[in-house]
Amino acid sequence: MLSTTQIAPPIDRPARRFGPRRIVSIVVSVALIVAIFWFVLPQVADFSKVRSEIGAMTWMELGIIAVVAGWNLVTYWLVTVAATPGLTYGQAMVMTESSTAVANTIPGGSAVAVGLTYSMLGSWGFSKSRSTVSLVVSGIWNNFVKLGMPVLALALLAFQGQASGSRIVAGLVGIGALVAAVTLFALILRSEAFAERAGEGAGRAMTGVRRLLHKPPAAGWGRATLKFRNRVIGIVRRRWIRLTVMSLVGHLSLFLVLMVTLRDIGVSNAEVNWVEALAVFAFVRLLTAIPLTPGGLGIIELGLIGGLTAAGGDHAQVVAAVLVYRTLTFVVPIGFGVVTYLFWKRNRSWLSSAPPLDPAFTVQAG
Repeated sequence: MLSTTQIAPPIDRPARRFGPRRIVSIVVSVALIVAIFWFVLPQVADFSKVRSEIGAMTWMELGIIAVVAGWNLVTYWLVTVAATPGLTYGQAMVMTESSTAVANTIPGGSAVAVGLTYSMLGSWGFSKSRSTVSLVVSGIWNNFVKLGMPVLALALLAFQGQASGSRIVAGLVGIGALVAAVTLFALILRSEAFAERAGEGAGRAMTGVRRLLHKPPAAGWGRATLKFRNRVIGIVRRRWIRLTVMSLVGHLSLFLVLMVTLRDIGVSNAEVNWVEALAVFAFVRLLTAIPLTPGGLGIIELGLIGGLTAAGGDHAQVVAAVLVYRTLTFVVPIGFGVVTYLFWKRNRSWLSSAPPLDPAFTVQAG
């Protein structure tokens, strides 16, 4: 689903909707998808066997998978409501599914999806400031969990005696990244002075990168970070536990869809146990931070199939399970999102319906 992977101070400027970079992005995305689905995957498994594995599933197994996949969709709405005081669950459903459909179908669609999110929240009466806080907070918690899950998976593998040297190194790197991210975030929220210094430091670092791209230096990052801190701290103080729990539930629910699909297809615990599957799932989820294709299409499938077959899963069964899993978590939400988008365009009862922001969620600089 849609997530905010990088947070930078907002800059009010018109975005170029189409240009050379966008064309290159589209060409690269299409080329990768074609290469993976038409040339790589057919080498992994016989698709006649894959169709047989899918066709062998019973109606009860299909029903169980559908229920679990449906619950997975609901968990995203829970996170959105937790991050957006005043938003209803119905609005969260419409916004989340519509933006996800855009992100999953258009190369570079994440940026378009963010714009759609602002449009929806604005139509319901949420200010740009409240909308930004929602995107930032939900994105930060999403990334914290993404960083934490590989660490958890590697720790569980170590308890099972499957921790190789490379896995230990990867785990230590993951722990370091997670601790650094959480510590930096905590210090920014705790101290205005630190928040401003951190923003200025990030601006100086980004200036060097921008010079390589022949762009003007980054300016105003200190003030922007301080403004970000004052916007976010109110909701974090009151809802950090709820945000953490809902974010964990969301990621684990997505993993549950994969596990139920694997077992219903026939991949046994003796072939791939749940800890091995969690490790593959967690590391492949990190790939979604690299927007090579819409929704990670092709990249995620290849990563899951490669990891699960390397763990011991039958090739045909693993490919069948991954394709069913991605159909339920990638393809189906696109159709659902089209419906919710059309509902948003026609519905007038929610216009300017957002309640005033509870003062408990605000904080004054000082």
